[in-house]
Amino acid sequence: MEFIDLKTQYHKYKEHIDAQIHSVLDHGQFIMGPEVEELEQKLAQFVGVKHCISVASGTASLEIALRALNIGPGDEVITVPFTWISTAEVIMAVGAKPVFVDIEADSYNMNPELLEAAINEHTKAIMPVSLFGQMPDLERIGKIADKYELPVIEDAAQSFGAARYGKKSCGASLIGSTSFFPAKVFGCYGDGGALFSNSDDLANQMRAIRNHGGIKRGHHDVVGMNGRFDTIQAAVLLAKFPYFQKEVEARAKIGARYSEMLKEVCETPIIAKGNTHVYAQYTIRLKDRDKVITKLKDQGIPTAIYYSKCLHEQPVFASEERQLGDFPVSEMVSGEVLSLPMHPFLKASDQDNIINIIREYVSD
Repeated sequence: MEFIDLKTQYHKYKEHIDAQIHSVLDHGQFIMGPEVEELEQKLAQFVGVKHCISVASGTASLEIALRALNIGPGDEVITVPFTWISTAEVIMAVGAKPVFVDIEADSYNMNPELLEAAINEHTKAIMPVSLFGQMPDLERIGKIADKYELPVIEDAAQSFGAARYGKKSCGASLIGSTSFFPAKVFGCYGDGGALFSNSDDLANQMRAIRNHGGIKRGHHDVVGMNGRFDTIQAAVLLAKFPYFQKEVEARAKIGARYSEMLKEVCETPIIAKGNTHVYAQYTIRLKDRDKVITKLKDQGIPTAIYYSKCLHEQPVFASEERQLGDFPVSEMVSGEVLSLPMHPFLKASDQDNIINIIREYVSD
């Protein structure tokens, strides 16, 4: 059994994917070829914003966003401690300081109740994470951000395709950032990511930064990076895009079935009011996680833990200002979360097997 079944996906779309890749091989424009702009136009329309800027990775997209906002040494950016390291890593990469606020126990997303207390004169941005496939309360976060005239960057690496009150993830804040890592809900066959915004000025700045600081060849206005998206990866996503919405719908059905069958024996994901969920991961919580992992592994069922250690517990973020116990919800859930196989091609019989093993073990 596959945790994420990319092989089945490829074979289902093989003819379309192969044709797109061979088209790039034929024309030979491997960097910033026509497929890149075509993809950007399609994704901007899908999200409902003016600009999509494809980049080399989800990590690069976050760093480019921070640079475009002129965030650097002496500045602080507020985010959460329960997320993948990239979220806070890029804050330090530009010389700024990550400031953590705890999450909600049910959604795993930033707790807006705790946000305002973390803001001070050094705060320059708020970066909520749309964890596991659904968006945080961007209305409340946005109101607080507006009060202090702070930009909001949505880290939507796991939530592309999700929506909140009809607004698509990546399109509900000043800047949205996502990842096209192969295991993501909408993934390519290497690294990739994208930025989304309605701001013409920011879009131009982000395009310049991704291409060594310049729009025109040989003319560099700002310090940039090699953050461009490969044409072949754009071709892969163009081939997958016509099937994307059906995959999102399949994930929703599989997630709902998991929850219906497991809700009596463990903590299952909630879908916050106004949200849709794309289940980048289907994550339950169990007090006896390790024994369940072993039981599933014995039956050939893979699982994963996102995340076993919070960011403030990582040596790179060690600080006298951050102590164990400062973020109790994040610390609690990191010891209980367990992600089960989730992809649009998961067979009902395989899902039944997973569910039955968990139910039988927990019931015992």
